[in-house]
Amino acid sequence: MHVMKNSFTQKNSLVREVNLSSATVLVIANMVGTGVFTTSGFILKELGDPRALLLCWLIGGLFALCGAFCFGELGARFPRAGGEYVFLKESFGKPVAFLSGWISLFVGFSAPIAAAAIAFASYFHQALHLPDGGEIVLRLFGVPLITLSWFNLTAILVIGLFTLIHYHGLRTGTRVQNWLTIFKLVLIITFIVAGFLFGKGSMDHFRANQDLFTAFSSEKFAVSLIFVSFAYSGWNAAAYLGGEIINPQRNIPSALLIGTSLVIVLYLLLNMVYIYAVPLDQLTGEVEIGAKAAIGLFGDNISRFFSGAVALGLLSVVSAMVMTGPRIYYAMAQDGVFFPLFAQLNPLHHTPASSIFLQAGIAALMVLSASFETLLIYIGFTLSLCSMLTVIGLMRIRWRDGKNPQLYQTPGYPLTPLLFLAANGWIIVFSIQSQPVAILFALGTIAAGIACYWLTSSKKASYPLPTLNKGPETGPSF
Repeated sequence: MHVMKNSFTQKNSLVREVNLSSATVLVIANMVGTGVFTTSGFILKELGDPRALLLCWLIGGLFALCGAFCFGELGARFPRAGGEYVFLKESFGKPVAFLSGWISLFVGFSAPIAAAAIAFASYFHQALHLPDGGEIVLRLFGVPLITLSWFNLTAILVIGLFTLIHYHGLRTGTRVQNWLTIFKLVLIITFIVAGFLFGKGSMDHFRANQDLFTAFSSEKFAVSLIFVSFAYSGWNAAAYLGGEIINPQRNIPSALLIGTSLVIVLYLLLNMVYIYAVPLDQLTGEVEIGAKAAIGLFGDNISRFFSGAVALGLLSVVSAMVMTGPRIYYAMAQDGVFFPLFAQLNPLHHTPASSIFLQAGIAALMVLSASFETLLIYIGFTLSLCSMLTVIGLMRIRWRDGKNPQLYQTPGYPLTPLLFLAANGWIIVFSIQSQPVAILFALGTIAAGIACYWLTSSKKASYPLPTLNKGPETGPSF
């Protein structure tokens, strides 16, 4: 314990003050976003059967759980800030790790923060019946560059608010995050219970429209899994705060597994409510399937309240991503593969302030950009690729170092990681077929990352980096 206290007082060390419940809440907050309220209509359009819809969400959840099992072992082995960046550095070296961190900066966190903030603004304006006020588009040679609107202004204010909250301190940010997520969970559970007990639905909507095996074996089922995988993304959130979680060898795996399992149950129950609420033909192809189900259960007057509830729930998503992302850039800079400014902690609040503000600035620019949606096309592809490499890295570490019986072990190894790799490989293949332009964007992002890596690495000797005081694996990381 004496060693831990000494490490905590290091000027540039992260402080371990996130307990199991807060880490679990972070996982749930990262996972439960707009996806589950919007994607089921597209899945029904592909599959056309309520049982196939539920099977798709169950299988997608089991794939995410396999990933959580694997990341749990990696988090127990390397309990440091940075998540995939740290794991890939240990298995494949700094260049591959840097590329994953580079992708996280733009694709994994900044772009989804921008998207969630804009979604919040849209639901918020609907709930309060605020006027749109039009928009102003700034163009260069006819190409739209910047879009100014009340929606965008609201989104940027939300990003700024949570940036300041998480800059102010981990304890403050964690409390805000916990309360927002608890509020979101209460709303979802209330919607599920009230829908079944008091809603005007029918069990007849669950009748099969086709043979289940036929739906499962079709190409459309694979396409539907792409939508589901997007909705389940975020199951690895606790791993990014490995340097700030108390007793990480136990709490990181537990948070990943408990959080992912709870979200699987919530997603299945929510989709059962959707089917119960409205006949299948009225849900097929619908974007706002959650609002459609709410109106079917409780009448037209509920739409305004549902929009407000979803808006408040989205604040939890923005907050969770603003909290987790900067730990990656901090870890990268600590290793000398990113600009040294981002290796520094704020001396008063002990937060990676520069990394937090960097992420906020990029997210705000994406909000203002008329074409930021283009970035979102390849979110699923690139993040699935990073997750696959990380799990392959686990297998490489196991082969190289053997298993550590004193730490958490992946259940069902090696079947569990192989199943995860097969599932994500399946998703990537169909992503390439359905969105080939995503490959060009991914290659462009990787090329820019390689250039940035060599630029920052060549300057490593020119900048004095903080001296790290590494303790034993069971103690603090720095």
